[in-house]
Amino acid sequence: MYKKIGFLASLWILVFTACTNQKQYFEESGSVFHTLYHIKYEAPELLTEKIDAEFQKFNLSLNPFNPNSIIAKVNRNEPVEADDWFIEVFNKATEVSNNSEGLFDITCAPLINLWGFGFSKMDSVTPLMIDSIKQFVGYQKVKLNGRQVVKDDPRILLNCSAIAKGYASDIIARLLEREGVKNYMVEIGGEVAMKGVNQNGDCWLIGINKPEDDSTGIKNEIDEVVQLCKKGGVATSGNYRNYYVKDGKKYAHTIDPRTGYPSEQNILSATIVADDCITADAYATAFMAMGLEKARQAAKNIPGIEYYVIYSDENGKHQIEYSKGMLQYLPDRQSEAILNE
Repeated sequence: MYKKIGFLASLWILVFTACTNQKQYFEESGSVFHTLYHIKYEAPELLTEKIDAEFQKFNLSLNPFNPNSIIAKVNRNEPVEADDWFIEVFNKATEVSNNSEGLFDITCAPLINLWGFGFSKMDSVTPLMIDSIKQFVGYQKVKLNGRQVVKDDPRILLNCSAIAKGYASDIIARLLEREGVKNYMVEIGGEVAMKGVNQNGDCWLIGINKPEDDSTGIKNEIDEVVQLCKKGGVATSGNYRNYYVKDGKKYAHTIDPRTGYPSEQNILSATIVADDCITADAYATAFMAMGLEKARQAAKNIPGIEYYVIYSDENGKHQIEYSKGMLQYLPDRQSEAILNE
């Protein structure tokens, strides 16, 4: 893990606050869980050591690539008790699975591996291979009994990567709040938890990237800006740099865990605003798998979430749709709405 620490204040302020213990904005960045993080917060002093300690605790709970983590031991069927963090993530994943008719599923990693990154193995996958793997895929085949994880099949593997970054952002946000921090922005792998205002006294701004035909990921043109003036989470899921074309239309590379086959959905990017980042992260992923029609209907029945989606229409052109409640977080759209009244 690498990190960089910066001060969002001039030198004379630093000298002055060293004597008065006045709060100032700090910025920390680095790499954790195979992704990048950026944290900004207002506090009397740096909280680097406490943030690092929280990351390490998370690493020992939910990182499947750490052989000593709880989730890795669960996957190896070793005796282990789930901690509070594992239980919270598992329960949220189950909630989202139920609300998405099983399209969000933390057991589907074997199917994703079967098809290969970018569906590179599409021509070699057979129905027999899919049927074989489907025997140990399905969120309803694993449960919690107290702090024990109970599997219907020992081959079941859990991978919470579609929800863990959002939850990690919440974990660091909770730490900052315990330390008395009222203004912060925690971003881990693009999933953001925030509260209060930035160093300029303005609400936090989060950019949504415009879908580009660019597999390198170099292009990062902003399509929309989300402005959050309250405590909450923002997460975006997008496979528009990893898609395939069929009959002139773009489809995101999403697996339907119920069938084991690619799900031809037209959503290229889904951004969710929710009360916390774990919820935003999970539903952003779920919306990608659900497609526009199902996502639109699901949003009506799920309290506390708003959405902004970029999708490909029948002619292959990019279109946007957002929920009515999302408008309050879109300052540019608010200006347009006023002009159009």
